[in-house]
Order: sequence, then structure tokens, then C-alpha cells
Amino acid sequence: MANGVQWVDSGTGEARRLEESEIPDVLGRDDGWLWLDVPEPDDTVARLLTETLGIHPKAVADGLTRNHIARLHHYHDGLYLALHRPLPGEAGHVHYLELDLYIAPGYLVTVHGPRNPIVDVETLLVETDEVRQRLIAGRLRPRTPMALAYALVSALTNAEERIVNTFAQEVGLLEQRVMRQADEENPQDFLDELFTVRHTLLTVRTMAAQGAEVMGRAANLMTDLDADDQRRLRDIYDQYRRLDRVTGSQLEFLEGVTAFYRARTDTRMTIAAERLAVIAAVTLPVAAISGVMGMNVIVNASTHWTLLISLLVVMGCLSGWLLRWAHRQGWW
Repeated sequence: MANGVQWVDSGTGEARRLEESEIPDVLGRDDGWLWLDVPEPDDTVARLLTETLGIHPKAVADGLTRNHIARLHHYHDGLYLALHRPLPGEAGHVHYLELDLYIAPGYLVTVHGPRNPIVDVETLLVETDEVRQRLIAGRLRPRTPMALAYALVSALTNAEERIVNTFAQEVGLLEQRVMRQADEENPQDFLDELFTVRHTLLTVRTMAAQGAEVMGRAANLMTDLDADDQRRLRDIYDQYRRLDRVTGSQLEFLEGVTAFYRARTDTRMTIAAERLAVIAAVTLPVAAISGVMGMNVIVNASTHWTLLISLLVVMGCLSGWLLRWAHRQGWW
């Protein structure tokens, strides 16, 4: 059921592992608090959260179902958060990896998922496993549940920032290809690449913007926290706001690259259309004259040579005049 149960001393921040059967015995103690990490929640977890920890049933229900946006519930001295981090998948699809946090003075519960079957459980646990290793090794000593939640959410924003950094490099490479005109023979695949990168960056920005909204709301609601924990909430809000702005700037840069590529492609299409218009302007009158007069000038019985030569001269002069007129219009 649980990936790990840790008891954290509120004085030193040191952690030790607990068995799940020990959870009821340590609740209510004022010398520490509990961290429970659940990879894949089920009905047993739901009963533990509601009956043993006393978490509101609506918050538990939200944590056990998929949330498509960032969520927040505030219950007395407890806080429920639903946050996400992106995982780029195949064919430009971006998976939403959900992390639900239940934060109260005596515990922190982290719940993962629900997940897409093609995403393995280990991928969901990357951030919590990393923080757990720091906690066990003594490199992280959180004295409050909010301090540990701060470390976990910071790990989420760091993961999102790394994704933005990776795709910023992709944007730079795409720009170079546009400037070198390296994809003129296969524009459809190139546009697919442009929009795949845009979709990923837009997903990260959406997560960052929603995360900033819920963390800003949490900072306004949790006024009973001590000064350090309030500072941590404000810092998480600032992390999400910064990530939103950084991702937005990359999106603007990518939109500029896309606009330049499309403008150049549209210009080529316009030039091609103008050349086709020249061909039509030159050939259409000649075709009309030859179609109507040819049946009467060139016949099986006899050919009216004088009239034929006159018509050819007229058609030649007309074509020359039309070419000159098209040139003055700037069509060629």
C-alpha cells in the first residue's frame, strides 16, 4: 500500500522508518510527525486517511481520482493540494503525473496517480524517492510537514524547469534550421516538430500558472503557520510564477520562429500564384482567339493564309503586351 512511512522528529528533523501498523500509535504525539507516501491508492488507503488520520472525505475522494487541473482545499488546520508535473510521451503527447499532498500539523501524506498504464510506477515516484533519500541520509532535516512539502514541490518545479531547458535547446535548433532553410523539401514534418515543442511548453506553462494560483491561495489561507513555513509557501508561489514567465518567454520565441517560417512559406506561395496569374493572363486571350477563329481560318478545304498570318501577329502582339503589363505590375 505505502511506499514508505517515516516518523520525523520535530526537534531535530531526523527521520526513522515506521511500519504501517505503528501509525495509530504515533498520531497525536507532539515530539514529531508522520510522512506517509502512497504510490497507488485504493480503498484501504481511503479508510486510513479518513478514519485514522481524520482527513475530510471530499479531499480523500479528490486525491483518489484524476485531477486535470491544480486543486486546493483548506480544512481547519489542514491543506489538500493536487499538483502535476509533465512527462513527454510519444507522438507529442504529454502525460500529467499527479501528486496529491495532505498537509497538517501532525502529518504529511503524499498520494501519486492515478496513472496512465504506459507510465510505470517508478516514474511517478522520482521526486518523492529523491527527497526520501535526502531525508534518510540526513541531508534534509524538515522540522515541520510544510518544510517537507516545500522540498517535494520544489522538486516538482525543478523537474519542470529542466524540461523547459531541454525544449529551449530544441527551439534553438529549430530556429537554426529555419534560418538555413534546411526543411524546404518536407515542410509538413517540420511544422509537426514546431507544434510538438509548442504543445510541451504550453503544457508546462499551464501547470506552472495553475500551481501559482493554488499556492498563492494557500499562502493567503494558511496564516496560522509559523514565519518559516509562511515564507516557504510564498517561495513556492514565486517558483511557479517564475516558471510561468520563463516558459512564456520561450513560447513567444518559438511563436516568432514559427511566424517567420510561415511568412516565408506564404511568400513563396504568393510568388507562385503570381507566376501562374502571368501564365493565365498571357495564354487565356490567345487560347480564346485561336479557339474561335481557328475553325474558320484553318480548314480542310483551304487555309486563309493572309487572315492566319494576321491573327498570329495579333496574338503575338497581344501576348507581348500582356507580358509587358504583367512585368509593370511586378508579377515577374
